[in-house]
Amino acid sequence: MKIGELSRATGTNIETIRYYERIGLLPAPARTAGNYRSYGDAHRARLRFVRHSRELGFTIEEIRSLLDLSDDPARDCGEADRIATRHLNQVEAKIAQLTLLRDELKRIVGRCRGGVAADCRVIEALGDHRHCESAHI
Repeated sequence: MKIGELSRATGTNIETIRYYERIGLLPAPARTAGNYRSYGDAHRARLRFVRHSRELGFTIEEIRSLLDLSDDPARDCGEADRIATRHLNQVEAKIAQLTLLRDELKRIVGRCRGGVAADCRVIEALGDHRHCESAHI
C-alpha cells in the first residue's frame, strides 16, 4: 500500500509516518519501480502499535524500548512491565496534581461575587500565593 493508504488505514498523518520512519520507529518500506513507498501489513500493525502507545502518553523512547522488546519475542517481558508501571505512576502523579489544581480553581471561582475588578474575589484569590504554595500547585 502507498503512504496515503497507510495514513487512512491507521488514522496517522502522512508527515507523522515519515517522521516515524526518520527516527526509526517505523522501518523504511520497500520502493516501487516508480520510487513510491510500498508498505505492508507489518508496517500497518507497527504504526497502530505506535499510535496507540502515543495515545496512552508513552514517550518516543519508551515506545522505542517496547518495540525493541516486541521485535524479539523470546525476551523476558519484565522490561515492558517496568516501562508501563513507571508510566502509570507518572499518570497517577499527574492526576493528583490536576485534582489539586481543580480544587484550587473551584475555590477561587466559588469566591466570585460579581461587581467591579477592584473588588474581584477571583483576582484577590489569584494574588494569594500562600494557599497555592502550601498545596504545591
